[in-house]
Amino acid sequence: MRILAITPIVIDDAELARRQQRYDELAPEGVTVVLEHLGDGAGLPRALETADDVRASELALLERYRAVDPDGWHGFLPDCVLDPVSGLDHDLPRPVFGIGHLASAFVAGQGASLGAVARNEAIATELDRKLAEYDVVPVGPTTVLDLSVEDIADDATWAAAVTDRAGDLDCDFVLNACSAVDVAPQERAPYLLDPTRTALAMLGLRAQATGATR
Repeated sequence: MRILAITPIVIDDAELARRQQRYDELAPEGVTVVLEHLGDGAGLPRALETADDVRASELALLERYRAVDPDGWHGFLPDCVLDPVSGLDHDLPRPVFGIGHLASAFVAGQGASLGAVARNEAIATELDRKLAEYDVVPVGPTTVLDLSVEDIADDATWAAAVTDRAGDLDCDFVLNACSAVDVAPQERAPYLLDPTRTALAMLGLRAQATGATR
């Protein structure tokens, strides 16, 4: 299964390479993820800081995917836990997979309880809206970490914020609402869930079951 991921914001080449390496490491056997840049045109978001940024990112991603030659791809995977494009009437020629939807379904399918953390208020609000759309009921509103976009690549800073803000959440799993943050294993609940690792594992099962047919 070959999947095309596209970043939801404008990033530099170093960050693109870091994220691609992460996909290479997390993708299970039978799944290949190729990550491309959203672009660098005027008006494209460089961070998701407001509701307007979230909407602009989704529309920009839709246009990028509409311009893709679908030959050779089995599906599209926006590089964002907010699952941009997937909820739209997009009429794209390949399925659009949602990292957040797949990760939350993993938890809901076990009958386990779910909490969530997000970098800022705008992302938290959109994640809560998406979870409601998926009929996933978390233990409470998404916890805001108050981090900057630069902190996405800083695993230690992110982990410290999660420990400080969400360490006492009463749930089985905590959805980490960023696709590009490395998550260390936890010895006890609540377990911080790496949404990208989880989504790719589920797509690996799909690839095995379907032979990656279109």
